[in-house]
Amino acid sequence: MKKLGEINLFRAFRSRNFIYYLTGRAVSQFGTWMQRTAVIWVMYTITHSPFWIGVTIFAEQFPSFLFSFWGGVAADRYDRFKVIQITQATSIVQAVLLAVLVLTGHTAIWAILALSVVLGIINAFDIPARQSLFNEIIADPADLANALSLSTATASLAQLLGPALSGIILAAWGAATCFFINAASFVGVMISLMLMDRPAYHPKETRKKVTRDFVDGFSYIWKTPSVGLIILMLAIISLLVLPYNTVLPVFAKVIFKGDAKTFGYINSCISVGAVVGTIFLASRKPGTHMRRILFYSTIAMGIGMIFFSELKNFPVAMFFAALTGFGSIAQFTVCNIVVQSESAPEMRGRAIGILLMAIFGMMPLGSVIVGTVSERIGAPATVLAEGVLAIIIALAFTKYLTNRTAVSTTEPKIVVEEDLQKLD
Repeated sequence: MKKLGEINLFRAFRSRNFIYYLTGRAVSQFGTWMQRTAVIWVMYTITHSPFWIGVTIFAEQFPSFLFSFWGGVAADRYDRFKVIQITQATSIVQAVLLAVLVLTGHTAIWAILALSVVLGIINAFDIPARQSLFNEIIADPADLANALSLSTATASLAQLLGPALSGIILAAWGAATCFFINAASFVGVMISLMLMDRPAYHPKETRKKVTRDFVDGFSYIWKTPSVGLIILMLAIISLLVLPYNTVLPVFAKVIFKGDAKTFGYINSCISVGAVVGTIFLASRKPGTHMRRILFYSTIAMGIGMIFFSELKNFPVAMFFAALTGFGSIAQFTVCNIVVQSESAPEMRGRAIGILLMAIFGMMPLGSVIVGTVSERIGAPATVLAEGVLAIIIALAFTKYLTNRTAVSTTEPKIVVEEDLQKLD
């Protein structure tokens, strides 16, 4: 695979550790999307309510909001490899418990919500550690944007295949099988970590309290607008736009007169656009004006949602579902690239934690809002309004996103492990 590193699109493959990381994450992400699809479908089958779907998403994501910054502190303070190993082991337990609930017929709403909360707490520590790990597994700092884009592309491919296969498995063998597959997939990450050529871990000495780290992180974001404004924009979009997936089961069953397979196909079409979006970003050369891409991708997402909400022809609607996926994943990936590449090395874990707080804090609230609104005005009108809001938000940030002289567009300002040790 290293020969692929000679191609610009795959230049991060020059790092052996990244190859192992990406392989393990690919297996895990595949299982993750199967489980997410199955959980939403099980909840909708029990309640037949978009509101409870929103509550389920809230139960998983809001704990991530509450604990993501602490996860960022842990990523800055402790061995990230160890943190990830712990989160993978606990994720296996969570998935197995979900499967047992389904097999024993105890799929009570409270039980699903409780396990969703557990998963949210796990992710709060897992994601900051994984994201900040990129700087340790990439040999050339200039390859960071490419590595992040390829990683997101892999997750998007899993999002493409996972829901579609999940729909088939749901119809044939039930949700428990999806949960067991997800539990087994986490083993892939643990194996990839064991295969990596990891540098010796040197504990970081700090006399600061965790609360002091917390305050320092938010102070840094406030004083660094190049990072802070990106997080602010993503927070607004996460609240008002991205929770459109809350009403997708309604489109599958009511608007398009389908079943679990239809739900899987909609998610897969969104993922097709996401894969295209991340491949597009991965192929960009260092120095690309990423913020301008963020502007246009947000506009594209809004247009896709507007047309998807109004179309009754399934094949045509799926094209705009793909456009929505392209825009949503592109704007998230760009935000991630900017935060990781422009944050100070000693603050990177906390900056990522705050970015995740912006997502996991706003999306759960947005899911509840979208679920409630859709029951009053209908799913199509809700998605239409979200699409219009996406365009308004992009236009509100036009000056900041399209002015090339306002921000740095150079190669990522990252340091390798040796530089981190000097800072210690």
